[in-house]
Amino acid sequence: MVFSAHSLDMAGIARLPYARARAWATLAITLMNLRLHAPLLACLILAAGCGAPEATPAEDPEYLVRYEGGDGAGNGRHIVLISGDEEYRSEEGLPMLGRMLSTHHGFRCTVLFAVDPETGIVNPTVNTNIPGTENLDDADLMLIQTRWRFLPDEQMAPIDRYLKAGKPVIGLRTATHAFAPTRELQKQVLAYLREYRRAEDPESVELPDIAPDAWGPYDHYGDGYTGPKEAWRGGFGRLIIGERWVAHHGRHKHESTRGVIAEGAESHSVLRGVDGDQIWSAADVYTVRLPLPGDSMPLVYGKVMARAGEFDEEDSRFGMRSTDDQPVESKNDPLMPVAWTKTYQVPGGTKGRVFSTTLGSSTDLLEAGVRQILVNAVFWALGDEDGIPPQGAASELVGEFNPTRFNLDPSEHWIERSVKPADFR
Repeated sequence: MVFSAHSLDMAGIARLPYARARAWATLAITLMNLRLHAPLLACLILAAGCGAPEATPAEDPEYLVRYEGGDGAGNGRHIVLISGDEEYRSEEGLPMLGRMLSTHHGFRCTVLFAVDPETGIVNPTVNTNIPGTENLDDADLMLIQTRWRFLPDEQMAPIDRYLKAGKPVIGLRTATHAFAPTRELQKQVLAYLREYRRAEDPESVELPDIAPDAWGPYDHYGDGYTGPKEAWRGGFGRLIIGERWVAHHGRHKHESTRGVIAEGAESHSVLRGVDGDQIWSAADVYTVRLPLPGDSMPLVYGKVMARAGEFDEEDSRFGMRSTDDQPVESKNDPLMPVAWTKTYQVPGGTKGRVFSTTLGSSTDLLEAGVRQILVNAVFWALGDEDGIPPQGAASELVGEFNPTRFNLDPSEHWIERSVKPADFR
């Protein structure tokens, strides 16, 4: 007997992990064309199914990575991690965080990426496409690290639904400026923010003259929003995260961040098992306007630290090290918060929890203190802080992790790198 297009069970191949299924489906069609016998083809298909389990089932699209949940406190719950920044390598850090949460705690984790729709490669300079946001519809937690994204309405709508439901949010580093209004509006808003930052009396600076009907359906999410929706003034960053983009407080690539646990926050559940000496980042402290809004509670402040060694452009920390011990005193009074909790409530929605941190370069995950804070924060955001043990929730790295230096690289860098989401599985 020979195989035909009718007798071949392609569903069996479809159940394989995607990359393996694609290869074996191609071979199967070739074998059909050669009219090879059924036993040989059956053996080949059976062999294709052997080997170690993959992170993603066959039905998942190429533009995301999924880590299936298992045993643990997170079993049955879904976390969506949204990457998409050109600088701090969220496309490296968030898959590792997803692996940690899935492996150690059983969460089902879906990681989304800024993907070039024409090539399928991860290219954060393409700031108009993060496919898969509809996964938020059944998510229990959104963890976001994007930077000035101009997403289409169909990708913004699930984010909007999620927030109106009051579900928890964790924002890392550039989440303070996660989105941007349309390009022409952004030019006017950024000009206003520059003038605001430099003015002796910032409140005297007039808002940009933008007609109310010039704002699109989701432009109020944009960093520094100045439009007619007053509750959204400052955009997603200010309303949800607690601050919009303001400035670099430390000198970028030259002054690092040493964590200082806030007075009175020592017993907070997010800080269980956290050694203050292990909170460090090669990324500089962000400027935050004080006090933070509403019920924001600072947990960790960032002390600006001078480098001890020489600047090294090729080093993943630019020559800075966690052992650098010289504070930049002129920038440490007052200290800027680098991690805080708060609640949010969008107009027409219900109240939800937020954990925010301006830490979050992929290299920060090499620091035990940063990892511990992030994993503990997941349980706090979900309302499960009582389940965090005194030593902190498990936060060890899973597998090999070699994060690259943060840098604003041009599109050519990403094209040459030619990495696809599947490469992070």
